[in-house]
Amino acid sequence: MFEIVRRKELNPTVTLIEVSAPLVAKKAEPGQFIILRTDAEGERIPLTVADFDREKGTVTVIFQIVGSTTEKLNALRVGDSLCDFVGPLGKATHTEGLKKVAVVGGGVGCAIAFPVAKKLHSLGCEVHAIVGFRNKDLVILEDEFRANTTKTVLMSDDGSAGEKGLVTDALRKLIESGEKYDEVITIGPLIMMKFVCALTKEYGIKTVASMNPIMIDGTGMCGGCRLTVGGKMKFACVDGPEFDGHEIDFDEAMERSSMYRDFERHAHEETCNLFKKAEEAK
Repeated sequence: MFEIVRRKELNPTVTLIEVSAPLVAKKAEPGQFIILRTDAEGERIPLTVADFDREKGTVTVIFQIVGSTTEKLNALRVGDSLCDFVGPLGKATHTEGLKKVAVVGGGVGCAIAFPVAKKLHSLGCEVHAIVGFRNKDLVILEDEFRANTTKTVLMSDDGSAGEKGLVTDALRKLIESGEKYDEVITIGPLIMMKFVCALTKEYGIKTVASMNPIMIDGTGMCGGCRLTVGGKMKFACVDGPEFDGHEIDFDEAMERSSMYRDFERHAHEETCNLFKKAEEAK
């Protein structure tokens, strides 16, 4: 069993848990993910490694409450244990040899962007982080980014946190001010990554995008994370989750990812109702 040793609510819909998993912590790298189950009857879900501590033997994951399993996961507390916590899986982010990188994260995708920025910073790379949220109530990991980057630009749709605007506005401003990046790494909603990649293509800047948001099963068997990269079929979980952002067919990926939205909403509502009935019965 894998005990939860720390839990923190980052905003109303996003929660951080730190899990005791020494063997996973020993091998984990930024960009990789784990597969967990809350209980023996639960579904398997992939979550990206948000941080790890090899000495303590712990792995941190951050999740957004969107469906039945994440609702159950959010109900667990420190001292509770997960049934399964398998990994690390997927290919680690390439970080060696990079001298100057812009890491662009959006929403809960910033939880995936953070360990990448942290690793690059530890290697002596100049890291500029651009992180965007809808409003100030949804901001996560701001202090962590500022402590592990050369520059952090916070953006919000309504201007209630940082600067008003989109992450692409901030990225374009930095590029046009003369900043020259070896690479841009983007992680967040598919529509955000699509426009980040379109922008960097204008300037000929190599861009890597994480397709973690479309993963479902995490093994390639469900086919839910199938996508087209450079005209070839790939699977985010076994071939990625990171790919050349200029070769991804984002429109196809967005259409595919929307297939399960109604199912997730229904499952989430059912689980919430079960929790409410359990509380009322106490």
